[in-house]
Amino acid sequence: MKRVLITGAAGFLGSHLCDRFIRDGFHVIGMDNLITGRLSNIEHLFKLEHFEFYHHDVSKFIHVPGKLDYILHFASPASPIDYLKIPIQTLKVGSLGVHNCLGLARAKNARVLIASTSEVYGDPTVHPQTEDYWGNVNPVGPRGVYDEAKRFQEAMTMAYHTYHGLETRIVRIFNTYGPRMRLNDGRVLPAFIGQALRGEDLTIFGDGSQTRSFCYVDDLIEGIQRLLFSDYPHPVNIGNPDEISIREFAEEIIKLTNTTQKIVFKELPKDDPKQRQPDIQKARELLGWQPVVNRREGLEKTYAYFCGLSQEELNQKEHNDFEKYIRK
Repeated sequence: MKRVLITGAAGFLGSHLCDRFIRDGFHVIGMDNLITGRLSNIEHLFKLEHFEFYHHDVSKFIHVPGKLDYILHFASPASPIDYLKIPIQTLKVGSLGVHNCLGLARAKNARVLIASTSEVYGDPTVHPQTEDYWGNVNPVGPRGVYDEAKRFQEAMTMAYHTYHGLETRIVRIFNTYGPRMRLNDGRVLPAFIGQALRGEDLTIFGDGSQTRSFCYVDDLIEGIQRLLFSDYPHPVNIGNPDEISIREFAEEIIKLTNTTQKIVFKELPKDDPKQRQPDIQKARELLGWQPVVNRREGLEKTYAYFCGLSQEELNQKEHNDFEKYIRK
């Protein structure tokens, strides 16, 4: 049986990856320090023979006994409210954490896939964003702790591939949504749905003309799986190129939730990307992959998940912290 280590296993994407690899017959070792992850995302796996969990910070030395065939490094704060609250930990997991994972992969002769992000493109001057675009990133701005951590991660990964011959894969993830997102983590989709469920007006930062491209989590996981088992070591965009403005998206959420809230506008945060759309030609050609879940179907599934949350979870006010931290 093949063995895979998934860091960030209790997070949104990490937990879905655990499910996928268990389903595909792997022995899964999940690792998470739970700084942003939640055990509730993976508690259904604890009873399984071929799942084990390590409560550990990957920024510290990693020891996993026995063989490892694959390592997927998904440990990192990913939402603005998180990486603006814990900037040092964000930088450490993107530097020390990736170094530890790459070192472990080399010691175990394992293939490693690193989770990068569309944020490496910053506020892009090229649209849509292709993998050969170097980006427009402010390294000392409020988002720099996340953007530069991911850019360093890619550089370190390619160095291990070039100088040590390590089998590496890099996925650049665009806006992804689905069940197990935290409701008030500062990202646009759960923020809108949370406000709608609480009867609050929907807050748009800026005039709403900025765009995003939303990919349903099942599509993303399929793309990651295909990339892992491909023979391509360079970065690949995985996302849905169906672009929509934030204002149009807010209107979709109001219609989805059948609420009567208004849309209110606030100042756009510094360095917030004006456009975000992946060019997925490489994914189509190399992996035979493209998204198959349309936004309406994905939003209905995600909304159903959020509707099942407790009233206490719905009433959390982390979104207010987002406004405070993003202006620092």
